[in-house]
Amino acid sequence: MAQTIRGTILQTPSPDTFEVLPDQLVTIDDEGVIESIVDGIGQATDADTDLGPGLVLLPGLIDAHIHAPQWPQLGTGLDLPLEQWLIDYTFPLESRFEDLEFAETVWSHMVPSLLREGTTTAVYYGSIHEPATTALAEACVRHGQRAFVGRVAMDHPEGTPDWYRDQSATDAVSASQRSIEAIRSLPGAGGLVEPIITPRFIPACTDAALGGLGELAEATNTRIQTHCSESDWEHGHVLDRCGRTDAHALDHFGLIADHTVLAHATHLTNDDRSLLARTGAGVAHCPLSNSYFSNAVFSTRSALDAGVRVGLGTDIAGGPEASLLAQCQHAVTSSQMLETGVDA
Repeated sequence: MAQTIRGTILQTPSPDTFEVLPDQLVTIDDEGVIESIVDGIGQATDADTDLGPGLVLLPGLIDAHIHAPQWPQLGTGLDLPLEQWLIDYTFPLESRFEDLEFAETVWSHMVPSLLREGTTTAVYYGSIHEPATTALAEACVRHGQRAFVGRVAMDHPEGTPDWYRDQSATDAVSASQRSIEAIRSLPGAGGLVEPIITPRFIPACTDAALGGLGELAEATNTRIQTHCSESDWEHGHVLDRCGRTDAHALDHFGLIADHTVLAHATHLTNDDRSLLARTGAGVAHCPLSNSYFSNAVFSTRSALDAGVRVGLGTDIAGGPEASLLAQCQHAVTSSQMLETGVDA
């Protein structure tokens, strides 16, 4: 049944524009699609819901970086460096998602919880398990959350535990392809939930897996997400192994494109920013998580000035806060740190 909401709209139609639209009438059709937005000033039209002066309407929030299997891990082990946190807490938890019943229990709590936080679109990392990843996509369809859901690929024997990894590069690519097909075939997923190719990050993947996933992305016209220069550890690892920065190494493997989402990117060089601007790849800025694990602050202004697209992410559970509105606050704090510096 169609309904009309009356209230003040806050929106940012461009990176440098903030609009306040008072007393708007928003009509939503019976399928939940906005039918019209008109100025209600001076109109006596009755609305089904009148927000009054104390509430505002916002566009749905887009969380560009969430580790869905880490939902039960929020607030855990935040005193550890990234590489130890993964081994001690994250990989053991993610390995439990082999149990489909456990996975479905987590998804049934997480997806509606994020919707209550205003997150109407989410870019999810799943686990390495195909059934659990498909179940996550099904949960998003069921609850009406727009989502990009990725089955995580990770096969490097030196960067992952033997009890939680793909057994080979071939397995990593094949499982990713099956996951793409499974999500695209879900009833109701079309236009709402889509797959996304997800190499975890370079330290967790062999060159063969990275190259194979780049080829798979091109062959299947599928979006890509991964981590890029998240911490000084990851940044240094890639420089030592690949002889180039994370962004340029990913580009070498065919993983940088106009549909790539790069999480964190706190250690970008000017050359890296030029590459991302030229290719159209975007950054998921995760300000709270960066405070714990990245050993650096992302320079949003430098990225935007270079023409790089930037969104916000919670990085659950590296970021122990599910609200994107809170991330807005943390982003301002991070920018202030860069502007004023800190005393030693």
